[in-house]
Amino acid sequence: MDDEREQSPEHGPLAGFTVGVTAARRADELGALLERRGAAVLHAPALRIVPLSDDSELLAATKEIIGRAPDIAVATTAIGFRGWVEAADGWGFGEDLLERLREVRILARGPKVKGAIRAAGLTEEWSPASESMAEVLDRLLEEGVDGLRIAVQLHGEPLPGFVESLRAGGAEVLGVPVYRWLPPEDIGPVDRLIDAAVARTLDAVTFTSAPAAASLLSRAEERGLADDLLAALGHDVLPACVGPVTALPLQARGVDTVQPERFRLGPLVQLLCRELPSRARTLPVAGHRVEIRGHAVLVDGELRPVPPAGMSLLRTLSRRPGWVVSRAELLRALPGAGRDEHAVETAMARLRTALGAPKLIQTVVKRGYRLALDPAADAKYDAAV
Repeated sequence: MDDEREQSPEHGPLAGFTVGVTAARRADELGALLERRGAAVLHAPALRIVPLSDDSELLAATKEIIGRAPDIAVATTAIGFRGWVEAADGWGFGEDLLERLREVRILARGPKVKGAIRAAGLTEEWSPASESMAEVLDRLLEEGVDGLRIAVQLHGEPLPGFVESLRAGGAEVLGVPVYRWLPPEDIGPVDRLIDAAVARTLDAVTFTSAPAAASLLSRAEERGLADDLLAALGHDVLPACVGPVTALPLQARGVDTVQPERFRLGPLVQLLCRELPSRARTLPVAGHRVEIRGHAVLVDGELRPVPPAGMSLLRTLSRRPGWVVSRAELLRALPGAGRDEHAVETAMARLRTALGAPKLIQTVVKRGYRLALDPAADAKYDAAV
């Protein structure tokens, strides 16, 4: 037995959990980071990006800037700024745009944007060390913007209060809409993600843009599942956002989210590696340590995948550990089981096989089943009841 355990493959911190990915851009990168740590990933891009070369709004804004230079340009993302310059070049306006921007005071949100600006042969006037748009806004308002024309490179994300504050200060603001979002052409994956969240077969959903969060909520509204989705995100399915701006559509609907301190994909995945295991139920059962995860169970640290029906039974038993749960109640927990209590016996047999330790669950003749909670733990749970 010891040799077998030593040879068991190591599992990552997210093994046994299923994580939804709503990103359109960098979805493969995020999915790979999650899978590398053991998670099962459900891909459901909630948006699609309008190709820059086809974006009439970006073309119109580019022509307007070439025709009349702004006083200040604010660059918010490196990929957005590069994409804008490349699109202008494809339209035959690349040199004209760069020539015009050389006359303009350019503010960059952070070091990556500074790199993109310099790669284009331009020079930024200033960039905050914090990479914060709030700091950019504070600087502009302190200097005074009354009567100034300011171009702001947008990138599909809302900039709450930024444009409104500049306009309130007397500025004329021209938005440059880099990377606009539209609903996905294939809505099927989004529907499957919503269904999985509502059914609680999903443990977490990641959001890397506010429009993706808004799009998911909008689709749930269309299907009449908004309340069910919000209930799932509020209790059982962890909503993880890359940053506070991304979280805004969810927070507006009363959903609390978790966010990493640094607004990057790596820290987002690290956050899930801490949060999801900490939410798993761990019980001392029949001399074993049992940790109940989304679609698998750790028995003494060994990962044991469990079929969906078995997980439904195990969760029902774990709500009252050590107490007998009737076959009728377990039958109600089985998805689509009908009225035949024999389905409980079949699912229970498969669950015991999957767990690899049959004595974890005891059959109580003519009454039902119970988790064989260790005696000391039994006393603790009795006291809690």
